[in-house]
Amino acid sequence: MNHNIVIIEDNIPLSKGFKTIIDRTPSYTVVAMYETCEEAIENLKFDKPRIILMDIELPKMNGVLGTKKIKSLYPEIDILIVTVYENSETVFDALCAGASGYLTKNASKLQLVSALDEVLDGGAPMSIHIAKMVVQSFRKSPTTILSERETEVLTLLASGKSYNSVAKALFISVNTIRFHVKNIYEKLQVCTKEEAIQKANKDRLI
Repeated sequence: MNHNIVIIEDNIPLSKGFKTIIDRTPSYTVVAMYETCEEAIENLKFDKPRIILMDIELPKMNGVLGTKKIKSLYPEIDILIVTVYENSETVFDALCAGASGYLTKNASKLQLVSALDEVLDGGAPMSIHIAKMVVQSFRKSPTTILSERETEVLTLLASGKSYNSVAKALFISVNTIRFHVKNIYEKLQVCTKEEAIQKANKDRLI
């Protein structure tokens, strides 16, 4: 049985190189290649991929937002992030958004196929450094006064994102972000974003 692969990558020579390797590998077939997430999302219901290779730096919707959007629509699809800098915060953000792992753009034929095999077997190909970051993200206090959405908002703000960026990442309005921030300030008894982040880190709320 062949598993369908979709490639979302604006570097055409790279996507063609990946396609050549994958199509020569038993069990995998590249059914489509796209340069933007928007175009890919419109066609996923027809392509029906088992795995998506997702470039992290794309025009318009980037790989992190694309991963979040696709996983919300098609949770059964596994997404492998394709990146130049494997130990970046952006890769971590993509994993938090639902990606199953990642591979670097200079990955060898063996590394590419091994990553696909690992994902298909339920694994998550990633470096030890990124794995530690993922583990640390789950080491939060078992009791928190913040709601799940408030925790998401404060976590994104703590990573350096603006209100607009957080709103786009969570698919909600900037006014809703301001509402959540107001509630966060009241619950943590602080007056600034910096104080909120500092207290939340200290109390292991994020």
